[in-house]
Amino acid sequence: MTIKQIEKLKTPKIIQQIESTLKPLEFLERCAKNCGDIFFINTFGNVDLLVVSHPQDLQELFNPTNKILDAPAAVNEPFKAQIGENSLIVQDRERHQRLRRLIMPPFHGEQMLNYGQQICDITQQAIQHLKVGQTFIARHLTEDITMTIILKIVFGIEEESRFEKLKNLMTTWLSLTSSPFIVSALLLPSLRKDLGIWSPWGRYLRKRQQIDENLMVQILERRQLVQREHFDVLSMLIEAKYENGQSLSDVELKDNLLTLLNAGHETTANALAWALYWIHQQPQVYEKLLHELQGLNTPDPLKIVQLTYLTAVCQETLRIYPVVSSTFPRVTRRPVNLRGYHVPSGTFAIPSIYLTHRREDLYPQPDQFQPERFINRKYSPYEFWPFGAGSRQCLGQVFALFEMKLILATILLNSKLKLEEKAPVTPARRGFLMAPKGGVKMSILGDC
Repeated sequence: MTIKQIEKLKTPKIIQQIESTLKPLEFLERCAKNCGDIFFINTFGNVDLLVVSHPQDLQELFNPTNKILDAPAAVNEPFKAQIGENSLIVQDRERHQRLRRLIMPPFHGEQMLNYGQQICDITQQAIQHLKVGQTFIARHLTEDITMTIILKIVFGIEEESRFEKLKNLMTTWLSLTSSPFIVSALLLPSLRKDLGIWSPWGRYLRKRQQIDENLMVQILERRQLVQREHFDVLSMLIEAKYENGQSLSDVELKDNLLTLLNAGHETTANALAWALYWIHQQPQVYEKLLHELQGLNTPDPLKIVQLTYLTAVCQETLRIYPVVSSTFPRVTRRPVNLRGYHVPSGTFAIPSIYLTHRREDLYPQPDQFQPERFINRKYSPYEFWPFGAGSRQCLGQVFALFEMKLILATILLNSKLKLEEKAPVTPARRGFLMAPKGGVKMSILGDC
């Protein structure tokens, strides 16, 4: 077999770094147009990064029996600074798999039944605060809903004063985390200078310390109540045990609660804001979805999540602008052949979710929002993969889709909204995520 040469982007490194930071999606599209579906870029120090997006390459790399990819320590380090050394995200190989198996059960199976009505109730309470004629930012509404879900369903916070305190602390801390300086500081340790409460990194650390202290109080109180029946995720993690009978320590619980907050709050909120935009930007989508929802005799959560068109709307939302454009960098443990391209051992690779989701051969007219494509065709896990793939696929993906469907259904069944954007909404970087620029301006016309 002839070995094919993988192209390297010829643009100067500094220009690549600026473009990938300011306009990451446009940068990826230009690279793919000029270099094909496998190429090298240089946007992270002096390391060449292999961008892959062809489903066949993804299957080869992520196939668990191949064991090709590792999570390098250099990539995990920023997350240690953000969510702690015990976070699932920063673990590797066997330690990662053991911890993943321990954390996964609360987000799957019958446990989901305990969350459904709570999610609907939290959403309904949030939209009741909106007044008829009021203009609001959709992302702010969805962030408020997903934060409340995290604090009540995941962290198990019942006391109102603690709920409000942690909500304010976490909202402030996450907004700091999304700022360009803090993102840069997380990537570049040399920028982490604590110059007091008025310095960006100093303020970030102090907010994080306050959150840690409040979470430790919550964990200690929950440990004392294990005899009572609780269905929040924290209570289940406290009772969970490894194969050897060992349970998670307080610090391990705290770091992984922060992980669940970071992985499940703004990600879902951004996806929901996009969904509200697309639904109201295309009247035929809104009418078809509302007809399906109103066809239910009772808005039972289990019936809602099984609806075909609602599911397709959520899938198309996650396809057209995935919340994260690529997975975090991985490194090849051994040489691998990708459709005739030789990839040496030790190569840093960035599998691109966005580029896969924009392939014309998979998704004709990829710039168009067309939920029907998910009804007419079943995509493989390497063709549609908004939650990643392989051993590090998002463990909360089932919960995220469940939550997304119930929140959308509750909003649409209980209020009539109007899109107030005069021009098409475009994606913009928000920390490590991609979000609708401006958050999507809407107004409420009244009850549905």
